[in-house]
Amino acid sequence: MTVSSVAEALTAGDLDELSRWVDRFCEVRDWDSLTALRDASRDAFARRGHQLWPIASQAEYRLALEAPAGWAGRVLVDGAGRFALGPLPEVVASTHTWEELAAHVAPTPAAALAAHERVLRGERIDDDARIDAGVLELPLALQSWEPQYALATYESHGALFPAPRASALVRRELPSPGATVDDPEVSGALRALVERWVIESNGEVGVVAVEATAEAAVGALGHREVGWAEIEPAEALAAMAWAGASGGAHGRRLGAATGRFGAWWALAALAGMLDDWPAVPEDLGDVASALRWARWHPLAPALGWSLHLAVEDPHTQLAWAIAATDHT
Repeated sequence: MTVSSVAEALTAGDLDELSRWVDRFCEVRDWDSLTALRDASRDAFARRGHQLWPIASQAEYRLALEAPAGWAGRVLVDGAGRFALGPLPEVVASTHTWEELAAHVAPTPAAALAAHERVLRGERIDDDARIDAGVLELPLALQSWEPQYALATYESHGALFPAPRASALVRRELPSPGATVDDPEVSGALRALVERWVIESNGEVGVVAVEATAEAAVGALGHREVGWAEIEPAEALAAMAWAGASGGAHGRRLGAATGRFGAWWALAALAGMLDDWPAVPEDLGDVASALRWARWHPLAPALGWSLHLAVEDPHTQLAWAIAATDHT
């Protein structure tokens, strides 16, 4: 960079002016200067003790979102975009295909996540040695039984994180609570979907397993009357994936690809297939169809982030329910 005012802003640690320079470089599509500003911001602490990580994250986010693949692919490295509006693999994948990115990325976990994010956007990726298969251990193509996942939309100065479609609820009285059983695998997989809500935000979660029906499982969480809807497996998977992708009110978002993994992992736990992971996709689809799924909610108004699901296995006569909430 040779612009003297940029150098002055770096010397002064002027976050506002540096942020304006990020916008200016993007307006004229000067990606080399934006990359140089990112590098200088990262070096600022060592040189002057200035905390310019927010500027480095802004620059990396805009490179991921708006720059051509040759620049965008370079930010798919560990530690980049720490304070960005979303995880950079998801940001990159929202505006670039894997075919565009592949020649410009190193074989990093972030690059593998970007490939999986592209799968959620309908791109089928054949065998590619640049993708670390151990990062998520999911097929690089959507399966016929999977839902249309809720995907983030990223903009220069904002982001939208829509919730998946939800069936309308009707009031239902619940039976007596079912007898609880110890099932750490399924309970742990369901809790893991909202782990960020609890650890990094204000979230609360309750999970129960019972030897009874789905209604009795919700009753075991302390409810006698709730809003209830019988739903298809695709709706349940979309809800679980949405929760697994989100950081809740204050936690760091993990991205839709990680959310998809969480939904598959929970389904594998319900099927007793965790010891055989990675699961055979067709087998998981059959399991999802064989289970009885329901969305429910306490009669109080829904505020903030919530995941309320119940699932019943008619063959084992076991059922599970999760109640997770997070508020601003």
